[in-house]
Amino acid sequence: MPEHLLHLTERSLWDAARASGVYETSTRGRSLQEEGFIHCSLRHQLQPVAAMVYGSYEGPDELVVLVVDVRRLDAPVRFEAMEPGGEEFPHVYGPIPVDAVVDVEVWDRGGAASA
Repeated sequence: MPEHLLHLTERSLWDAARASGVYETSTRGRSLQEEGFIHCSLRHQLQPVAAMVYGSYEGPDELVVLVVDVRRLDAPVRFEAMEPGGEEFPHVYGPIPVDAVVDVEVWDRGGAASA
């Protein structure tokens, strides 16, 4: 299993998580409770995921990439494909404690993240 997982989100959602102590947004517009897990990706998967999920995003928030240390998670991580034989993506089956987020990178919407 990789050491770090990535999750693209809106800055305000990350700020709310920091206040509560846990991050519980699965993906854009969906909570952990609604989806059952939190969608994550590996570095090479991030650009296509960002294009699919946030390609039309014009919200007021900047987008950030949460860098999650899997060793700090209490919830299980499973690599799953959307369809049989498809590419597998990491899913976190529970909330992400804010102390598991070891870095936050700004996503420039042009396809790159910077610390």
